[in-house]
Amino acid sequence: MKKRIFIVCLASALVLGTHSLRAHEGEGHEGHGQAKVADLQTLKGEIVDLMCYIDHGAVGEKHAKCAQTCIESGGPVGILTADGQLYLVIGEHKPMNKELAPLGGKTVTLKGKIAERNGMKMIENAEIVK
Repeated sequence: MKKRIFIVCLASALVLGTHSLRAHEGEGHEGHGQAKVADLQTLKGEIVDLMCYIDHGAVGEKHAKCAQTCIESGGPVGILTADGQLYLVIGEHKPMNKELAPLGGKTVTLKGKIAERNGMKMIENAEIVK
């Protein structure tokens, strides 16, 4: 239980910290490491709740209902590509939990800007490709 609470807190801090950094971009803040940013790209993969995926590798149809519940309750959302790459998913400077919760455990295509810093990958300004 303590491990899960720690992971929830850590994941929430990552989401909030990412949002905070983006909100103040260009204000002279010194970051850690060099960010790699790419133009709009398309990613196809499974929508995962990052808490369960990082904690115990939970993916797929068996975990879909749990993933949907965790995402709906505000947990951080990721997309796991077929080649095993994991990205934090952020909307236009805000979480996309409401839109992504019903898609937990399902394969989707997202379009957005890819950013990476210190090994953490993110797709931001993400849009669901129908």
